[in-house]
Amino acid sequence: MRTNYETRYAAHPEDAKGYDTQRLRRDFLIEKIFSTDEVNMVYSMYDRMIVGGAMPVNEALPLEAIDPLKADHFTTRREVGIFNVGGKGIVRVGNDTFELDYKEALYIGRGDYDVTFSSADKNRPAKFYFNSTTAHCQYPCKKITKDNAIVAHMGSLEMSNERNINKMIVNQVLPTCQLQMGMTELLTGSVWNTMPAHTHSRRMEAYFYFELPEDQAVCHLMGEPQETRHIWMKGEQAVLSPEWSIHSAAATHNYTFIWGMGGENLDYSDQDFTEITALR
Repeated sequence: MRTNYETRYAAHPEDAKGYDTQRLRRDFLIEKIFSTDEVNMVYSMYDRMIVGGAMPVNEALPLEAIDPLKADHFTTRREVGIFNVGGKGIVRVGNDTFELDYKEALYIGRGDYDVTFSSADKNRPAKFYFNSTTAHCQYPCKKITKDNAIVAHMGSLEMSNERNINKMIVNQVLPTCQLQMGMTELLTGSVWNTMPAHTHSRRMEAYFYFELPEDQAVCHLMGEPQETRHIWMKGEQAVLSPEWSIHSAAATHNYTFIWGMGGENLDYSDQDFTEITALR
């Protein structure tokens, strides 16, 4: 097995205005989330969030403490939210074992835990997508399914944005320090998410897009409301969204995405909206 990581530095919005396509993709797009028997991570300077993925096929994969953490365990000063987007998998946290099926989630609280990922069937490997933020106190580990989620049905087919927002790792479901995660499922015929667009300067965000056919693509919109940019993405890729940036998308097919937030507060509705006609 291998653990791979890279560091992404924060950008000032005035600087980001001048980025070309290559620079935008280099700084914000995370192209490789899953690879066989590897753990891949990006350590972001946006609220110190780590975005990563683990795909165990032939062996169990440990969640190792990478060098920037300067800790014996990955979770020594961190909490972690995990979603399984592959075959049935198993996450071991210390002496506890959690089985995660497709679209099920796990919250791991701060603590000196040994964490490992494995698949129930190597022919249908699990794919564990995770976000991690710093944590100032410890809360219990907990498995979350869509049955436990707070579900908001929003939009309409006429507006091409009918979707179910599954709020799963949020403070209305379980206690966390700053990490908030959920999963938005767009219904057939709908392709737009997060319109009207918004920013929340108290929190950064990361988006992971999946359930998108290989021959289709999603156009992720970012940037200040009056200075927007776009990044074309494939399925099973993620993107970082700074606190000053909108985070919206339209695709050539309906899709699902996992959103994760870290920052100053846990108020999901803390958003500064921009009218659609005011975007530039």
